[in-house]
Amino acid sequence: MAYDIDPWQLRWSGLDLDALKRTESTFALSNGHLGMRGTLEEGEPRGLPGTYLNGFYEEHPLPYAEAGYGYPEAGQTVVNVTDGKIIRLLVQDEPLDMRYGRAVDHHRVLDFRTGTLRRVSEWESPTGRRVRVRTERLVSFSQRAVAAIRYEVEPLDGPLQLVAQSDLLANEPIARRSSDPRVAAALSAPLRAEFSAAEDYRAVLVHQTRRSNLRMAAAMDHELECAGEGLRVDIHVEEDLARLTAAVDVAEGQCLVLTKYLSYGWSARRSAPALRAQVDAALSGALQTGWDGLLAEQRAFLDEFWASADIELDGDPELQQAVRFALFHVLQAGARGESRAIPAKGLTGPGYDGHAFWDTETFVLPVLTYTIPEAARDALRWRHSTVDFARDRAKALNLGGVVFPWRSINGAECSAYWPAGTAAFHVNADIADAVLRYLNATDDEEFAAEHGAELLVETARLWISLGHHDVHGGFRIDGVTGPDEYSAVVDNNVYTNLMAERNLRAAANICTRRPDLAALLGVSDDERDGWLAAAATMVLPYDAMLDVHPQSERFTEHAEWDFAGTPPEKYPLLLHYPYFDLYRRQVIKQADLVLAMHLRGDAFTDAQKARNFAYCEARTVRDSSLSACTQAVVAAEVGHLELAFDYLAEAAFTDLHDLHDNVENGLHIASLAGAWSAVVAGFGGMRDHDGRLAFAPRLPPGLTRIAFRMCYRASQFCVEITADGATYRLITGPDLPTAHHGDPITLTAADPITLPIPPAPGHPAPTQPPGRAPTPRRPAG
Repeated sequence: MAYDIDPWQLRWSGLDLDALKRTESTFALSNGHLGMRGTLEEGEPRGLPGTYLNGFYEEHPLPYAEAGYGYPEAGQTVVNVTDGKIIRLLVQDEPLDMRYGRAVDHHRVLDFRTGTLRRVSEWESPTGRRVRVRTERLVSFSQRAVAAIRYEVEPLDGPLQLVAQSDLLANEPIARRSSDPRVAAALSAPLRAEFSAAEDYRAVLVHQTRRSNLRMAAAMDHELECAGEGLRVDIHVEEDLARLTAAVDVAEGQCLVLTKYLSYGWSARRSAPALRAQVDAALSGALQTGWDGLLAEQRAFLDEFWASADIELDGDPELQQAVRFALFHVLQAGARGESRAIPAKGLTGPGYDGHAFWDTETFVLPVLTYTIPEAARDALRWRHSTVDFARDRAKALNLGGVVFPWRSINGAECSAYWPAGTAAFHVNADIADAVLRYLNATDDEEFAAEHGAELLVETARLWISLGHHDVHGGFRIDGVTGPDEYSAVVDNNVYTNLMAERNLRAAANICTRRPDLAALLGVSDDERDGWLAAAATMVLPYDAMLDVHPQSERFTEHAEWDFAGTPPEKYPLLLHYPYFDLYRRQVIKQADLVLAMHLRGDAFTDAQKARNFAYCEARTVRDSSLSACTQAVVAAEVGHLELAFDYLAEAAFTDLHDLHDNVENGLHIASLAGAWSAVVAGFGGMRDHDGRLAFAPRLPPGLTRIAFRMCYRASQFCVEITADGATYRLITGPDLPTAHHGDPITLTAADPITLPIPPAPGHPAPTQPPGRAPTPRRPAG
């Protein structure tokens, strides 16, 4: 079974119990603050239940066989908080359980325009009683603490007694998620009850974690509509359970309609009474808005988003659906996170323990910067809020400036593996790159003064302390790990060095432009000049014999990996081979040098890009979901349009096709964001080097038309690509200077600009390791 194809919906028809874990992730709803997996309202059958509050976690000791200086001591794991989705139903004393009886009809729809998850189930009980259940669920974009469910039951063959039980359930039993017994212990009933109350149709539970001492509250209230007879309603509360029970006799042709309003809040500082008051107030606001009002607010929010972010792909309906699915989930991950991180899985599942990585700044924030920039700003504000953690980490490592974590929930480093964790200092340059992109795209001087300047300056200070000027006059950065985690603790990783160079120049530029901020941050002229000197002499390795840039110094001298002798079942390699063997061979887990050619393409010639891409392509195994989108971008630039199209499909279908066999743990938000990059930066050729927006569009053979929308500064515009040329149209805002294949153009409110597309560069088709080529995406028609 598979999803039905529809351009604006994700629909699953029929009941497939084995697919529940996967569809619970794809049907998840979130607003960046509150996330709910797409479990059935009845609570069972289920795959992996989950309700998450962004930033709410439990601590546990980190495992070390042998401890070392500078290793972090505590890990953080996202907590499955109080579940408010549960509405159980008894039909004439038989529980509605889709595992029993017969599902006459069952389908679920995630609607990208309404922002709701709808379901229709026609169920026949084991004794032959039939009901139709219609549900609709939302997590509000406009009221970030609020979720709501409309649950409607209709008897189909005569009058029935219906009993609905609406729950708040804390410490919900779930399958063990970690092989580490310390993590399992931390997550076994992680919430300690502090307060519970219930009155009329409303209930509230307040809990606190046992080790991290974070406090959360969940509350529910209800509206009941029924033309039946003898309605009886009770409410009951315990430490970990609040339950409203409604019993009524309903005739055929009539319905029981229960509308459930939920509110959530958490804090590291606020008291239990304060949190109770917070969720009570949020519930009152939701009830005042009402179900129809929440739906209208949700639709209005999404209408505004799609007006600035939509991508249209003509010629491949399934890919069209996948790209809109991707954009919808990227929005859900970051829209209302505000003072919190954007986790690698969003709030769709417990994968990666709910941690945020460099994925956020490098893959997700470009999408948000050019579609909903206030969400990008909020994500960067969260990074800035963790500067003290990063400064302390730098001091622990005897370094200057800041060292941002490889993985974290609250900003403290949680990686227990140095070579592929803390040694990946490029995280700091990735954050600086996202800051610079946001400032160039928005001209947000308030953000620059309050957050951006300090982020640029403190990350620049790291590079000066981490690197050094060698006897040959070059500035080296040794002993680091780049994006490719199969090449660890290397010298002069090209990606790291080029991104550090941009970081140093950006910090110097903002201090020159804003001497008041430089003085506030204690930046002297000598320090600023030192940044510029390091940037000007940054070492960039080059193999003159092979005529390519090695990924890092001497990478091209390593032994080749025996790809021909590696059977398919041995991928991903990190699960089947020792790290030391991977580290000393030419095998690339994910795009590294290729990512440098995307983000720092201004540092390479066209010929170098083509040669570098071919060299890396033959050694890249894509054991990471972060790779395909970047390979799509650069493949399109160097003229391999069919290959780029295949990689776009791989990025877009990562979760819908469960390509990594782990979607049950949550979606790959960065890969979904990468689908946007593959279209906009790949086939749209969008680049933003030095704050100058430019395009070099080309149409792949699998599509007949591409159109995408973007925001830049105060302007909103659309780019349309067909076989006949590219059309640029300003939708709102002031005139916008840009470029088309290197030629300057200016978008105005007058007629759109249509220009021809030059032929793609001609280069020999690259090869991939045996068995690692992307699945060909069949052209339209």
